[in-house]
Amino acid sequence: MDANGLLTIVVFCALVLALTPLLGRYMTAVFTGQVKGLGWLERPIYRLCGTSADEEQHWSRYALSLLAFSAVGMLLLYALQRLQGGLPWNPAGLAGVAPDLAFNSAASFVTNTNWQSYGGETTLSYLTQMAGMTVQNFVSAATGIAVAIALIRGFARHSARTVGNFTVDVTRAVLYLLLPLCVVGALALVALGVPQNLSAYTSVTTLEGAQQLIAQGPVASQMMIKHLGTNGGGFFNVNAAHPFENPSALTNLIHMVAIFAIGAGLTNTFGRMVGSQRQGWVLLSAMAILFGLSLAVALGAEVQGHPLLAAHGIDQLASPWQSGGFLEGKEVRFGVVTSVLFSIVTTAASCGAVIAMHDSLLPLAGMMPLLNMMLGEVIIGGVGAGLYGMMLFVLLAVFIAGLMVGRTPEYLGKKIEGRDMTLALLAILAFPLCIFGLGSIAMVWGQGAIQDAGPHGLSELVYAYVSATANNGSAFAGFSANTLLHNILLGLAMLAGRFMVIIPLLAIAGAMAARKTIPPSAGTFPTDGGLFVVLLIMVVLVIGGLTFFPLLALGPLAEHLTLAAGTLF
Repeated sequence: MDANGLLTIVVFCALVLALTPLLGRYMTAVFTGQVKGLGWLERPIYRLCGTSADEEQHWSRYALSLLAFSAVGMLLLYALQRLQGGLPWNPAGLAGVAPDLAFNSAASFVTNTNWQSYGGETTLSYLTQMAGMTVQNFVSAATGIAVAIALIRGFARHSARTVGNFTVDVTRAVLYLLLPLCVVGALALVALGVPQNLSAYTSVTTLEGAQQLIAQGPVASQMMIKHLGTNGGGFFNVNAAHPFENPSALTNLIHMVAIFAIGAGLTNTFGRMVGSQRQGWVLLSAMAILFGLSLAVALGAEVQGHPLLAAHGIDQLASPWQSGGFLEGKEVRFGVVTSVLFSIVTTAASCGAVIAMHDSLLPLAGMMPLLNMMLGEVIIGGVGAGLYGMMLFVLLAVFIAGLMVGRTPEYLGKKIEGRDMTLALLAILAFPLCIFGLGSIAMVWGQGAIQDAGPHGLSELVYAYVSATANNGSAFAGFSANTLLHNILLGLAMLAGRFMVIIPLLAIAGAMAARKTIPPSAGTFPTDGGLFVVLLIMVVLVIGGLTFFPLLALGPLAEHLTLAAGTLF
């Protein structure tokens, strides 16, 4: 491993750790109503929506508000794509998007997936990028944060019938958290070389004498929320590997820290709102250990280089003259280590932005982004989604611990009942049901989208449906997704992966809020120490790993064994 790569990892982890309590404290103040500087802007929004800052909702009304908000957003985004050919701010004269692709993209951005079956600069106008994709980057991220906050309130309250107000939570998430950070971040990106304009594409003559159109546009404003909101949808087709999206090592570091910042901070917010910061640090510790294991396996595979190239005497090890590792598909400006780090960060969170082609990762390294998503993206995860996804496994871990000692399980003074476990299992099972169900249909009737034969070809299709259901959005680049079948199936996977998890979680939040708090006793299993961290990690690995082990065995593990035997696909 080269020194620059190691330094990047250390600086990245240190920045995320330093920001966690700062953002955690601030978000606690925002969602407990202590930050009110923009009340003059909040109140008209609430009046327009027929609510007020003091009105709270039962979990069912909270869920209905969320579903209605998402449905309207999806319809508007679909219409904007279809009509963009006749709308302004379209300097390239791009036509309306095809119906199936418009449905796929609308489902993608409303669910915070940002899967792209299109090239941004060749498909979407500036207006669609700004008023459609960028707006959804904000509100879909705010929706995930709102659900996490509602769940936290469920554990923090007792004998209550409400979990907050969806409109108020989303409004405050945008006005007090996402917008201020993105304004500052976007200005920093512009200063570092990221374009932000409405100019027409620039026509240039290349050194070979050919004509080339260089796309530009309002890039910086989309880049900041793309990463901070763990959205991942690129302004350009090659995403964050494009020099306009990511011109330097400094912008690359900013992007990676932004991906983890809010997700990590929410663990601290959780601890503060339930009255024990240790509980938040336990969650972050479990996430950090899983992240470290994932990164170690991926780096161990990539920094050694390709085994068949090594067999021919080609030196791929780090030295003063080269960064080392297998460079195929990597971002050569930043090296193998940083490329792999970004791949793990973007799939540990539900971001999906890329600077390297995951399709080119060696089998074991490519398995780790896939496994990160299969675990439910609970390693930091998407903004809000990572925390509430991890809480499902917390409930399972507490339930298992209760069975071990023969007591009714409890967490934070709340009894965990059979109905809670039923709802938690419904949310967890939605994930494999979509992947195996929709993926099987795609395997039978959509094999034409697979580029490669053998285990790697299977991994390409599996990765697409895992990424869509996990609301991640990254892809193995060899998969051709822009077909009628895959646009519809992947769109359905994104919607199911989002809302079939959120609704049971909100029901759990409502049940917890209504429950009385009981004091701990001698038989209470402690959830604020190292033993619970280990138990939680084991539950995450067993549930996620065993569920999808057949797909891993037939895909990346089989490819690794084939490669070790000296065969190249």
